[in-house]
Amino acid sequence: MAKVTPLSSTAVKQALSNSKVKESHANGKVHKLRDGDGLHLRIRPNGSMSWVLDYVQPYTKKRTSISFGTYPEISLAQARKQRTEAKELLAQDVDPKEHRDDKHREQVLAASHTLKSVANDWFAIKKTTIAENTATSLWRKFENHVFPKLGHRPIDKILAPEAIAALKPLAAKGNLETTGKIIGHLNNVMTHAVNTGILHHNPLSGIRSAFQTPKATNMATIKPCELGKLMNDLSYASIKLVTRCLIEWQLHTMTRPSESAKAQWSEIDFENKLWIIPAERMKMRLEHKVPITPQTIEILTRLKPMTGDRKYLFPSYIDHNKHCNVESANKALGRMGYKNKLVAHGLRALASTTLNEQGHDPDVIEAALSHVDKNEVRRAYNRSEYLERRRVLMCWWSQHIETAASGKTNVEDNLKHLKVV
Repeated sequence: MAKVTPLSSTAVKQALSNSKVKESHANGKVHKLRDGDGLHLRIRPNGSMSWVLDYVQPYTKKRTSISFGTYPEISLAQARKQRTEAKELLAQDVDPKEHRDDKHREQVLAASHTLKSVANDWFAIKKTTIAENTATSLWRKFENHVFPKLGHRPIDKILAPEAIAALKPLAAKGNLETTGKIIGHLNNVMTHAVNTGILHHNPLSGIRSAFQTPKATNMATIKPCELGKLMNDLSYASIKLVTRCLIEWQLHTMTRPSESAKAQWSEIDFENKLWIIPAERMKMRLEHKVPITPQTIEILTRLKPMTGDRKYLFPSYIDHNKHCNVESANKALGRMGYKNKLVAHGLRALASTTLNEQGHDPDVIEAALSHVDKNEVRRAYNRSEYLERRRVLMCWWSQHIETAASGKTNVEDNLKHLKVV
């Protein structure tokens, strides 16, 4: 094979005026100006020029070629650099064309996997395991505090400093609890990306240490001895009757504000004396059965003439086809003088504290509160709903509320009703 004289920049610039090139074009042929070691400038009759490397594929030993781009966009020096890189890959038995195509696919894939698109995929699964209100709140946090700065970014490009900078304004306002929750959700999205092969590791695993830890605060509630005063205040409160029934219903049933506010008449099983809350409305996405006591039946009896012909026990005052606002009980308690003293969710804490103080079985209390055991082994072993034992518990609790409402605020006055379950 004749020795090839390397090209010069001048020869490349004047390629179209080269007599041999003109002759090839006159015959409708492509002409090649060779630089050596497989690299040549391919010149088509239409005048376009591109750099091409001829090589032998590893393993198959088939002759093939790879394009490095067009001239003058790719200079002679740049083409030679790409040739060197390709030769280095070939020395390692790596096909340079396959290597480039694989890298291009990875880049295209990475660009399509923005933080928002991956978060969408994660959330589609996550929202099936949590309550609707919780899911709405979670996604709103992303939309307000994450997506404006990070949503458009390829997820593999987001590093800890960028995520920390995006969350610092929120933390600076003192919203440390919200910041902590967002950090947890972000880490869940990153873990999802790792588990689905989008990322090799989670780059945000340690960003929580960049922020202060929020002080733990409990839901505002009252002491068990203050139950009588609450019932007295409730009986004289200047609130709508349906709202009063809502507060009493939540207190007696020990349910969460959203579960009570969205209660439907179709969920009430009068024959078996149960309120059956479907899984999709529960925090842990598990159906919850609440035994109905004589006192809660009385609440239903009072409600029947007012809302019995509607879908919800506690319909909205604006649109009777919708349930009342989940904050209705909270707002009413605030107007009654319990702002910062008692919130609707605190009624559950009041029930739990009272029942535990009076010696009721903690497992039955937890089941009544629809709490799920965090110990997976214990949860799998103990599948009992304690339904019949919860009937006794709920009846004791309702009787205790009724006794407190009558003015007998001392627990000792109600000991005759106590049945340790």
